[in-house]
Parts: sequence; structure tokens; C-alpha cells
Amino acid sequence: MMGQQGGGQDRLFYSFNLEDHVPQNHLLRGIHRFLDLSELRGHLAPFYSHTGRPSVDPELMVRMLIVGYCFGIRSERRLCEEVHLNLAYRWFCQLGLEDAVPDHSTFSKNRHGRFRESETFRHVFETVLQRCMAEGLVGGEGFAVDASVVKADASRASGIPGEQTIDWRDSKRATRAVREYVEALDDDGEATTRKSVSLTDPAASWTCAPGGPAFFAYSTNYLVDVQAGIVVDVEATAANRTEEVDATKKMIERVEERFEVRPKQLIGDTAYGAAPMLGWLVQEKQIEPHIPVWDKAERQDGTLSRSDFSFDAKKDRYTCPAGKHLQTTGRTTADNTVLYRASLYDCQGCALKPKCCPNAPARKIPRSVHEESRDVARALSGTDAYRESRKKRKRVEMLFAHLKRILKLDRLRLRGLSGARDEFLLAATAQNLRRMAKWLVPRAPNWGLVPT
Repeated sequence: MMGQQGGGQDRLFYSFNLEDHVPQNHLLRGIHRFLDLSELRGHLAPFYSHTGRPSVDPELMVRMLIVGYCFGIRSERRLCEEVHLNLAYRWFCQLGLEDAVPDHSTFSKNRHGRFRESETFRHVFETVLQRCMAEGLVGGEGFAVDASVVKADASRASGIPGEQTIDWRDSKRATRAVREYVEALDDDGEATTRKSVSLTDPAASWTCAPGGPAFFAYSTNYLVDVQAGIVVDVEATAANRTEEVDATKKMIERVEERFEVRPKQLIGDTAYGAAPMLGWLVQEKQIEPHIPVWDKAERQDGTLSRSDFSFDAKKDRYTCPAGKHLQTTGRTTADNTVLYRASLYDCQGCALKPKCCPNAPARKIPRSVHEESRDVARALSGTDAYRESRKKRKRVEMLFAHLKRILKLDRLRLRGLSGARDEFLLAATAQNLRRMAKWLVPRAPNWGLVPT
């Protein structure tokens, strides 16, 4: 017999327990287990007034933002609607059925105000990272580093040629992103000339790194512990290689300073294999560089390369295949290299000259002041540990794929470098929380029925 719903919704009193309506295997239950915001109010206390009307609870706003970044809800207006309707979201945000959800404008005011001034998102990220360490998910043996380009909230149409003179202090252009850019110019001095500059987000870089048409973007830099793929630090930079390498040094030093963790190995691609970076890792930090050496010394035209010459460290000289010596004055050039030159007399009568220096009167070899560190990296590249580390480096790329495809962070919503930093910190926090929830919470029956 066909059933029929009663349809009675006119009851005056209900007995309703929100806890009973959130599945035991829901992802948010695992995240709630590992998220501790007990110190958040104390962290923010200096940034609130002691008088006036009570504000929205900062823990509520942070929990709502975590929901948004965990489930790819990019719009704060839509986030408020989802928290209002979704029982699991209400439970995680510690809201009852009768409690009102904050207005979306509250997030904007706090993001650009006290949250940014107090580095609240950095505080939350490091609180979650400490829990990851306490749960044994961070080994500290090896860190992997990489950067990924994320589109800025700036259209191609907003760009103008970089050489065009712009009065950024014009009140008509005084948006938050422009003011931040002007303040950075005042601190750093004259801006470098770029091919294209966005009028809406001038700090964004014009790039075509992934191929295809160029666009305005920022880079998110991840430092990841390869044991379980936990993000131990994240930094927002312009989308260029120099700033990405500098961000790596900053992240390694920050993790060491705040958590007393220094990796034994750093895993990266060739972008991090320049001589100064390798020298910093080996000489200053005593970290093994599992990084391909960025080396342009090998010649491709059939003539002798630098590797065909033997170097004597004690006598500080090279010896060519013909047994002649290349000496140096010891003076360094502007790019921190030392030149070793052969005698003009030795080269002119040498039978190997057509194969050694056919277009020069005598052979010269540049040697980086960091060449010993480069040799360390070359020696490591032949080990089994190095080959294993190349496989582990893929965990960073997997995190970037997860960031863009699952968390939907393929384009920023906030403008300026500070906005990019806030978004990248929240996204990395969400990834670490999801990793803990999925790795450490026992799987209940029918786990796969709950979307995560």
C-alpha cells in the first residue's frame, strides 16, 4: 500500500539534539577533534576594546572560515547561507538551531582589521601544526619545497604597460590593495619595471608560468614534511623564481625558530639548485640538498666542458686534459665566481685547442664560490636516498592539486599580498586538519557514504 507523509509541521515544541543528526563518520567530527582554539581569544584580546557592544565571537568566525576552506566554499555570502542550512556545519561552528549566523560583511571587516593586524591566521595555522607534531605526523627528517602559481583577483583587462607612469597615490585609486602596494614601495624603494601592472592589484605578477595566455598571479610556497605530507609552513610571494627561493629560506628559519625543527634533507626541483641556495643549505644550515644542481657548465657543442678539467683544492687550480694548469688571482666577479685562466703560451701550441677553446686565445673556467656545496649536491644525486626523496617530492605536487581541485583555490578572492597570505594560510590549515582527520580517526562503518 502506498504510504503518505503526515505533513504536520505545526507542533509548538520539539525535542531536537543537533549532536544526534551529525553522522559519526562525518569529516567535521574528525576536524573538530583536532582543532583547539582555546588560546584564540587570549591572542586577540589586545585588539578588542574593553567597552562597547559585544562583537561576534572570533572563534565562531574562524570555525566558519575553516568550514569554507575545507569544503571549497569560496564565497563568504554563500558560506553564511550554508552554515545556516547545514546541520553539520552548525554543529561544528557550535551554533544551536535558534542561533543567528553572522552577516557576511563581518568577515571582511575582521579579515582586513584585527585578524590581519594580529596575524590570527598564522596563529591558527601554527596551533594546528603543533597538534600535527604532537600526533607524530611530523618527522622532521626531510622537508620538500615547491611553489604553485594561483591566479589573482585581477583581470587581464585591468593591466597596463609596466613602463607607463602611474600616480598610485591618486585618491581615485586608493583601494586597499593599492595602499598596501604603495606602503611596500615606501619600505623597499623604487619599484622594478614589469611588463604589465594591474590597476586593481598592482602587487600581482604578470606571468604565463603554466603555459597559455599570461595572467596576474601570486605564488603559494609550501614547505612540507614528507613523512605524512603535513604542511609545516606556507608563504605568499610574487610569482617569480627569486622570491620563491628567498621564501624557502624564510620558511626554514621560521620553523626552526618557532618549533626547533630543522630537517636533515631538503627536497626540491632545479629552481632551488642555484649556487647561493646550495651554499646556504650546506654551509650555514648543514642540510643535505636533495636538489638537482642548476649547472650550465656542460657544453653541448662538442668542446671540452668544465667536468673534463680536474680541480686541486689544496693548490687552488684546474688541470686540463693536456696536463697544463689554470691559475687564478682569487678575485671574485659580480656574480660570486672566481675565474681560472690558462697561459696563453700553453694554449697556442696545444693540440687540444680546437676542441677546448676554438674561439678564444686561451681557456678560462669560472668557478662559483659555492662550488663545494654544489659538489655535495652532485654527490648526493647518485645515492639511493636521493632517488627515494625524488618520489617523496610528489607529495607537494599532490597538495597543490588538492588545493586547486578539491578546495577550489585556483583563483584568489582577496587582493594584495596580505590577502594572498591570508588565503594560503587558511587553505594550508584546512589541508592539515583534513589530513589528521583522515589519518588518525578510526573509520566508522559506511565511511564512504559521507562526502568529504
